[in-house]
Amino acid sequence: MNMEVSNFGGFLRDLPNGSDPIGLFDSGVGGLTVLREMYRQLPNESLLYFGDTARLPYGTRSQSEIIQFVREILDWMVAHRAKMVIMACNTSSALAIETVRQEYPNLPILGVILPGASAAVRQGRRIGVISTPATAASDAYRQAILEVDPTAEVWQVGCPEFVPLIEQGRIDDPYTHKVAQSYLQPLLDQEIDTLIYGCTHYPHLAPVLKSIVPSSVQFVDPAVHVAKAAAQELEILGLRNQRSPMPTRFYVSGDPKPFMQLAQQWLGCNTIVTQISLSESVAVS
Repeated sequence: MNMEVSNFGGFLRDLPNGSDPIGLFDSGVGGLTVLREMYRQLPNESLLYFGDTARLPYGTRSQSEIIQFVREILDWMVAHRAKMVIMACNTSSALAIETVRQEYPNLPILGVILPGASAAVRQGRRIGVISTPATAASDAYRQAILEVDPTAEVWQVGCPEFVPLIEQGRIDDPYTHKVAQSYLQPLLDQEIDTLIYGCTHYPHLAPVLKSIVPSSVQFVDPAVHVAKAAAQELEILGLRNQRSPMPTRFYVSGDPKPFMQLAQQWLGCNTIVTQISLSESVAVS
């Protein structure tokens, strides 16, 4: 065992090694689209998933609340030996990532916004973003896109009804199509050529969205690109897992049953989900 230690956000711990897990978190089940992409691109990595279901939705929370929630989750991830953490949540990525990267300088933390923004400008110049209202209000995607390409044009729409409709299994409901049409119309009026899923839930709406926008519009799923970024970062840090991966561990802060049902539906397999209290479990080493 490597007995060197490093300070991770106030925790002293052994330096990470390749066999340690990658942590992913979201306010709920949306981040499972990122998890699924990690399975596809990084099948040898052990994964640890936390859904903060007791405190969702994050989209209606203040920035100070989100930052505090993320600190608690990161402390828990560090205590469970995460070698890297992926914010599989656009709202957290938009409102907290810069703050916590400064507070946890030795923990690689990836968000979904910059990888998604970078991919979008490689595909088009008239870019639409659909997201939660909090992510839209943060202007994070616009800022990230313009940092990569100042000549790009960006339009953002907050879509408050999408997440509840997806979690209620109403993707094929005519009402969902009507809501999607109303959200997308301002972007269609701007003749966008690229559309970013600015919420990890939204890839589930692909059939609906693609039936509304012209076939020439390119879709960007940030989950695909954050998984690529994770693979590159692990390579740079020498932290790729050289052993067989451990089974994914799932934890939630609320009732595990709804999460378990959606996880089974979206991942296509049964999952064991453990309910935890962050304040009580952060002392685990």
